[in-house]
Order: sequence, then C-alpha cells, then structure tokens
Amino acid sequence: SIITTSWRIVPQGRRRLFLSLKHKVWFRMAELLLQRVARMGMAVGAGGAAAQWCLFSVDVGHQAVMFDKFNGGVVHKQYKEGTHPKIPFFQEPHVIDIRAQPREIKTITGTKDLQQVSIYLRVLSRPKPERLSHIYQELGLNFGDRVLPSLCNEPLKAIVAKYSAEELLSKRAEISAQLKEEINRRAGEFNMILDDVSITHLVYGKEFTSAVEAKQVAQQTAERQEWVVKKAEQEKKAAIIRAQGEAEAAEIVTSALKECGSGVIEVRRIDMAKEIAGTLARSRNITYLPSSSGGSNLLLGLNANQG
Repeated sequence: SIITTSWRIVPQGRRRLFLSLKHKVWFRMAELLLQRVARMGMAVGAGGAAAQWCLFSVDVGHQAVMFDKFNGGVVHKQYKEGTHPKIPFFQEPHVIDIRAQPREIKTITGTKDLQQVSIYLRVLSRPKPERLSHIYQELGLNFGDRVLPSLCNEPLKAIVAKYSAEELLSKRAEISAQLKEEINRRAGEFNMILDDVSITHLVYGKEFTSAVEAKQVAQQTAERQEWVVKKAEQEKKAAIIRAQGEAEAAEIVTSALKECGSGVIEVRRIDMAKEIAGTLARSRNITYLPSSSGGSNLLLGLNANQG
C-alpha cells in the first residue's frame, strides 16, 4: 500500500519516463539473451559441421577403407568399429560389410552320362579383414559379384562331370564337400573366405525326367510281375501239399477199411450226422420233425417274414 501511495504521488511525466526506461532495459536484456543463444547455436552448428566433415563412424560387423586423395592411394590401415578422424576433402572413407554374405550362383553343365543339368549353388563368403584395403584396391567395392561367379563355375563343371545324373542325388554331400574345398582354395588367391558351399537345387532336362519316369513305371511293372510269379508258386506249393494230404488221408482210410471193415465208415457217418445236427440246432428258422412210424424225417424251413 505504501508503494502504491508513493507511485500515485509521482507526477505523470515521470511515470512515463520510468516506464519507458523499464521497457528499454527489458528489450536490452532480451537482445543480449538472443545474441548469446545465436552465438551458442553458431558454435554448436560449427562443431556439428566440423564433426561431420572430420569424423566418420563404422558400424558393427563392418570395416572401413580410407582413400587418400593427397597421397593418391589407399591407406593400408584397419578402421574397425567405432568413430575415427579424417581430413576433409583429402580423405574419403568407404565402409564395407565384412560379415558372411549369401549368394546364389546358377550354372548349366553336363554330367558323366552326358545329361544336361541346371545346378543352383549357395555360397556364404566374406573378405579377409586384414586384406580389405588390397581387396578394395584390386577389385573395388563389389568384389563379391566380380569374383564369385568365375570362382564357382569352373570347379562346379569339372567336379560334376565326374558323376552321373543319378550320383548327383545319391552323393550330394560328397560333391558339396569337394566343391567347398576347391572353391576355398581358389578364393584364397583373391583374399576371400568361403564359410559354406551347398547345392540347393538340381533341375534336369525334359528327356532325362521322362526317362526316369519311364524307368520307374517299368520297375514297378517288373516288381508286380515278380509278385504275381511268386504268388503262383505259392499257390502251386499249396495245391501240392493239399493233394499230398488228401492222398495220405485216403491211404489211412483204405488201411482202416482193410483192418476194421465198414466200421470206420459208420463212425465217419455218425460224426458227420452230429456235425449236421449241431449246425441245424443253431439255425433259427429250421425245424426238425422226426417220423414216429418209421418213415423219413422232415426238415421244415420257416420264413419269419411270411404270415
């Protein structure tokens, strides 16, 4: 309240002068603050530009090769993962992936039995890190596309020519191992390493496919005929054994008749009658009517569906 009363006592002109000076002080402070912020921004921008022009980064699984324009050649030094300095406008880094990269190579070649086959080869390759500068100097950045087709085609054709078309399927692992050994030996001359070599697809010509299908059909037919022959032989053996059994049974009956007369026949008749009687007794719709006057007995077939 005292300040308010004192402010009212001050004349109107002095009030305006005081407010004008106050506004000027605020504007000056704001101007100084903006100047400081601008200077800090310029310093940060200059530092960022300097870092962008004077530093470069190498990611995980990569390695950089430095081309020095001032000396006119490649710097034979390893730039591994991390941040490294460089001289702007005079040094140009090239970051290269040194991890294993898959590539598929297709080639058409002939087998030992003169069959044409298309082979798809999958190769996992990577450069030697300690020789990366020499690889870039001799082959460039796309060294894999330049080297691998010529490395794989010639050994592949030479090894496949030693095997027939059927052996390519049955000895697939053996052929892949030979290919890996031979291609790895040649890849060492170009400072490259092959981690894996495998045959992924085999595509034969139409003639060979038709011949294989015809062979399969013929083989199945031959196997069926062989089964029919074996079945006939087994049936023949069964008939012989059955005839031998019947002959032995007839001899036994004949010897029994000679020794015992007609008693054997009566026993067989009684056994047969028991068997027939048991079968009829188990039947539901047959009734046996014996004759009391010495006549013939009756068997009645009763149909349950009729009245």
